[in-house]
Amino acid sequence: MVYAGTPAFAVPALEALIDAGYRVAAVYTQPDRPAGRGRRLRASPVKTLALEHGLVVEQPESLRDPAAQARLAGHAPDAMVVAAYGLILPAAVLGIPTHGCLNIHASLLPRWRGAAPIQRAIEAGDKRSGVCLMEMAAGLDTGPVVACRSTPISAEDTASTLHDRLADMGAELLVDSFDDWLSGRISASDQPEAGVTYADKITTEECRVDWHEAADALARRVRAYDPWPVMRCHRDHAPFKIWAARSLPGFATTGVPGEILAVSDEGIDVQTGDGVLRLLRVQVPGGRAQAVADFLRGHTMHVGEILL
Repeated sequence: MVYAGTPAFAVPALEALIDAGYRVAAVYTQPDRPAGRGRRLRASPVKTLALEHGLVVEQPESLRDPAAQARLAGHAPDAMVVAAYGLILPAAVLGIPTHGCLNIHASLLPRWRGAAPIQRAIEAGDKRSGVCLMEMAAGLDTGPVVACRSTPISAEDTASTLHDRLADMGAELLVDSFDDWLSGRISASDQPEAGVTYADKITTEECRVDWHEAADALARRVRAYDPWPVMRCHRDHAPFKIWAARSLPGFATTGVPGEILAVSDEGIDVQTGDGVLRLLRVQVPGGRAQAVADFLRGHTMHVGEILL
């Protein structure tokens, strides 16, 4: 097979295939990108794992290039497994593997097709998420589904914790289903027309807190945007990041949105458009993310102060 993936989400599946003894002819991953303060080129997590196992690594800028397509065809793959690769696979590429291309998608299709299914599921307040193995087609995550596995989304789940759980689930589901799919013992089913939603890519503009929103919605967005881009407001004209928070419904208050109502080691209570949001873990420029109790040992915040 050929495997295509780039970020940490794609690592467990590749590792599972290697451990199960499948022959991986080549690993496709995005080109090394500048990262860190020095902006040095950094290999993707998938490339790092592939090199550790001595696998051939391919890093084309695009798979629309006929030369890149010819090189892929030269690997003569029976199948191509894709997980968060990040590059579009044109129709010509989808037709190269004998049995087609199988994608590991982090949602219960047809809900949350697109780029950010994990974050959007938490943000929307979904009770469950999961992974699907999908035969890739020309549309955006529209292909028929081979198998799915689901998991509850808890009130404590962040994008980080759900990401890691789904990555492991995807790896297990792939190894459990792959032979049966290749041999035709299980077949794919078309996705239903009802229930289609799209998970747009997360932007940094979305991480700005609007204190006029309801506390419940803000708490979900805080969890959805951990570890990136992290929800934030402004205090004293400087960014004030909110890493963890929970809503306190039913509080009868007369504050204005953004007003600090109470400050204690338990948290910083802020008025929203509906309810109170208790900040539990925060960060200021030059500092690290801290529990509020630790933060308050070095910083002073006052009741009546307005966060913008």
